[in-house]
Amino acid sequence: MVQGNDTPTSEFLLLGLSEDPELQPILFGLFLCTYLITVLGNLLIILAVSSDSHLHTPMYFFLSNLSLVDICFTSTTIPKMLVSIQTQSKAITCAGCITQMYFLILFGGWDNFLLTAMAYDRFVAICHPLHYMVIMSPQFCGLLLLLLWIISSLNSLLHSLMLLRPSFREDLEIPHFICEIKQMIKLACSDTFLNDMAMYLATGLLASGPLAGILYSYSKIVSSICAIPSVQGKYKAFSTCASHLSVVSLFYCSVLGVYFSSASTHSSQSSAVTSVMYTVVTPILNPFIYSLRNRDIKESLKRILGMAHTKCTIVLGLKM
Repeated sequence: MVQGNDTPTSEFLLLGLSEDPELQPILFGLFLCTYLITVLGNLLIILAVSSDSHLHTPMYFFLSNLSLVDICFTSTTIPKMLVSIQTQSKAITCAGCITQMYFLILFGGWDNFLLTAMAYDRFVAICHPLHYMVIMSPQFCGLLLLLLWIISSLNSLLHSLMLLRPSFREDLEIPHFICEIKQMIKLACSDTFLNDMAMYLATGLLASGPLAGILYSYSKIVSSICAIPSVQGKYKAFSTCASHLSVVSLFYCSVLGVYFSSASTHSSQSSAVTSVMYTVVTPILNPFIYSLRNRDIKESLKRILGMAHTKCTIVLGLKM
């Protein structure tokens, strides 16, 4: 990758959310707390699913993977931002920027695919309950997970390799707190037609496809629930997918909100602020949604916390 004067590009500058020095300690504390809560909350979900045999089902298998992806996604963005604020250095190497962008696309796409897989799981559970264990077998879930991982990996690899093509102008300031692909393409001074085509094509296929799958699954779910004669049966069926529906709504509403806000405003800084919704807010809310709305998760977490409290009491008693 080279600049317009054919000298190697060594680094980019991530301008962050604000350049106001008085806001930096506040941002550091806020994002540090957010990151710790996100990691802890999602780790508790993974621990609850892995330690409770009652939760060894396809639905919770996908949920634990979603929690793992949320941890990886936030770990790709927030730690770098915290280091930049603490050291007051906005520089990131060219290789580091492309690497961060690779993992952002990878885990973002993976998040999207997992939500689609979870919607399909609920579709089979509600619309085809008698064949659920046959259709959603461990082998099928594992193969589905592998296929989605390969697609997401190839997509992120394609965009990363294509960013090695264009030359960049001398002004390498990115008005964002992450190496966002759209902002990086804007810095190029050579032809970016192929980059733009790849970006829009991949977004169209890999975003609209899963969204269409989710909408189709829930249209069938709603029609099946409406066909249930008893009110109690309808409530029980709907409660099995309420948490997932809440997470899907949060994810897509935040992504669409960022898209429309960036399209309606010319301020890249405003786009960076709205991007916090899906890069930071969504991962921290997912474990709360599932732990508060899911009885099985709540009971499992209570047992884990109860056992931890008992062990701590025993240890403290022995020391005294």
